[in-house]
Amino acid sequence: MNLGGLAAVHKNKFCVTTHSKHNLPVWPNILNRDFNVSGPDRTYVSDITYVWTREGWLYLAIVLDLYSRGVVGLAMDKTIAGELTRRALIQAILRRNPDKGLICHSDRGSQYAANDYKAILAEHGFIGSMSRKGDCWDNAVAESFFHTLKVECIRKRIFKNREEAKRIIFAWIEMRYNRTRRHSTLDYLSPFEYEKCYRLFINSVH
Repeated sequence: MNLGGLAAVHKNKFCVTTHSKHNLPVWPNILNRDFNVSGPDRTYVSDITYVWTREGWLYLAIVLDLYSRGVVGLAMDKTIAGELTRRALIQAILRRNPDKGLICHSDRGSQYAANDYKAILAEHGFIGSMSRKGDCWDNAVAESFFHTLKVECIRKRIFKNREEAKRIIFAWIEMRYNRTRRHSTLDYLSPFEYEKCYRLFINSVH
């Protein structure tokens, strides 16, 4: 970056969306900051953030495959109700069809601790995992993704309305981040390129 005369752009601060002051049961931290996964569709991490538009806040829930850091599920809406996280998870399930035993990690927010969300995991034989209270580092990969989103897609932009924000965010995630954006953790490949290399390797072995 120094040789190319480039400088990093830093995002502005934004408020936390986690509401952990509830009486719902929570899962133990199964993930325990083990962010190195040996293959796709074995561990997912989820989180929520929000984006300002002239029409009001737009909430975004994402599901990341920890192996490739790719976004496998996302949902956007004007409210932060539990349906938002369920829609993102269901999209990931329909898109990837993961096997039983998948670890699904999140923070302790009420949307993830809700019975309706837990029922989806139980139906598919997934394992729930939650960050320790007040410890954002337990879900650092999702936090890192939101940092990248806000710096590269959202910063210095004022969206006219939620639909414009949805369109631009969706295009950035699906066409830029998942398919072409190089990731230092992935040997400077994009998430989908990294998964393609994995599949080629598995096919060559068999």
